[in-house]
Amino acid sequence: MPHAQIKKRDVDGLLLFDKPLGISSNRALQQVKRLFKARKAGHTGSLDPLASGLLPICLGQATKFSQYLLNADKEYEVSARLGVRSTTGDLEGELTEGDHRSLDPELLNRACQSLTGAQR
Repeated sequence: MPHAQIKKRDVDGLLLFDKPLGISSNRALQQVKRLFKARKAGHTGSLDPLASGLLPICLGQATKFSQYLLNADKEYEVSARLGVRSTTGDLEGELTEGDHRSLDPELLNRACQSLTGAQR
């Protein structure tokens, strides 16, 4: 016997979804869409599966203005772990201890300043 088709409905609005680590933005979108049985939905930018944070999800008529949210200013907060290396450059790779004794604090400060503020 075939599965019963889930009846979709018109749902309009903007949901501010706190995306957890470990799922993609698209997976979060699909879960929200399924939960609300929404006919139409879209998100306003992608967060890496290793990132957590606010993911605005537009439902129904709200998808018409999602383009404005895509181009809106965004703010990101990043954490780094010094003294560790990864085979992939992120936490998904195999971690090994690195040499942090030669780290120049002034060089680190300048590098951090170049990543602070508006980025284009």
